Amino acid sequence: MDRFFLICGLAIAVAGAVNDVRTGRIPNRLTYGGLVAAFAVRYVESGWPGLKDGLLGLLVAGGIFYLLFLVQAMGGGDMKLMGAVGTWAGTTQAMAILIVSALAGGILAVSYMVCRRQVRQTIVNSASLILHHVTSGIQPHPVLNVREPSTIRVPFGLAIAMGTLYCVGNAFLRR
Repeated sequence: MDRFFLICGLAIAVAGAVNDVRTGRIPNRLTYGGLVAAFAVRYVESGWPGLKDGLLGLLVAGGIFYLLFLVQAMGGGDMKLMGAVGTWAGTTQAMAILIVSALAGGILAVSYMVCRRQVRQTIVNSASLILHHVTSGIQPHPVLNVREPSTIRVPFGLAIAMGTLYCVGNAFLRR
């Protein structure tokens, strides 16, 4: 049944990635609908243990992205998409999806930085962000955040889909 849940999570992630790449947004009807569907299917299939597993997956995957959202390093759609995927994936796969998505997102960000010839500026901005968070805690940077129109936006929904696809493939290759 875990494979079925992962495939459903992948479907949500791919739909989110397509929307993110096309429009730069991930619709609430997709993320909230995916979240509600995950809880409903998990409860019908596995009862309270399935519901608990989905909730823990939501807390692991969505919780870490929530922290990034608080410092305005991540958009709300990305956070909700990761939460919905984590709910489908459950605790066994949520952390793996999170790690692989972070790696894919890093590769995607470096690609954007190089293609747009923003390497030097990105290094300067990264140093500024680190210094800001060391001195100010989780307060968002006044200029370097996702709400600033001049910042380069990476469609992180694509990275979430890549991380989920990796975990689905891994689940089918393992016996």
